[in-house]
Amino acid sequence: MNAQRPVRRRIYEPLADINVTPLVDVMLVLLIVFMVTAPMLASGMKVSLPEATSSKPLEPKSPIILTVQKDGQLYLGAEPIPIDHVTAAVDHAAGDDHNRAIHLRGNRDVAYGEMVSGTDRLANAGYGKIALIASGTSDPANAH
Repeated sequence: MNAQRPVRRRIYEPLADINVTPLVDVMLVLLIVFMVTAPMLASGMKVSLPEATSSKPLEPKSPIILTVQKDGQLYLGAEPIPIDHVTAAVDHAAGDDHNRAIHLRGNRDVAYGEMVSGTDRLANAGYGKIALIASGTSDPANAH
């Protein structure tokens, strides 16, 4: 007699792993689409502008330079000014343009409080573009 084994049916068991290949494909396509369209979105609309013969380009305004020396003497450009008249002198130099940039330069030996006092006076006068200027070199021979 032939002893045959009983045929066992395999029951379908679901695969519990996530297939990420389609997800990666979709993400790469989206990346390429955004890389192609991003430069197009950054540019403005093309327009044919009219020409004017009397127009002149705006001249960039140079900043007002205030310098505090080691002894505390304050200079507007190359002209010495008293600390009490700094806002009036800056108003005169700026022509009442409170959007004009002011560069505040101070000797490295000037007390920090004097520099803060200077910026505070200018800020209270309505000037918002005040920059403290520092030297880009650490060579003491180049410091002015």
